Amino acid sequence: MAVEFIPIDRDTPYIFPSSVQDYLPDKHLARFVVDIMEQLDLSHLTAVYLGRDSKPFHPAMLVALLFYGHATGIFSSRRLHTYSEAILD
Repeated sequence: MAVEFIPIDRDTPYIFPSSVQDYLPDKHLARFVVDIMEQLDLSHLTAVYLGRDSKPFHPAMLVALLFYGHATGIFSSRRLHTYSEAILD
């Protein structure tokens, strides 16, 4: 049985700025991590994931967060969340 993941949508329009892509400068590390993630084959992770009651986040999103956190020296999920909020404010 295939698991239905929450779709990754980095181009979702908002009022200000017009999309998620507008939050970060062109040369930001997060953009590099996303580019790397798009080149990886994560089909094995998605194939073996059994899921639960609700839709899970896609493994590509979670691995990208893990890569970004390690690249910036942030290993705590709470600190990574706080850091991301500081960037977006």
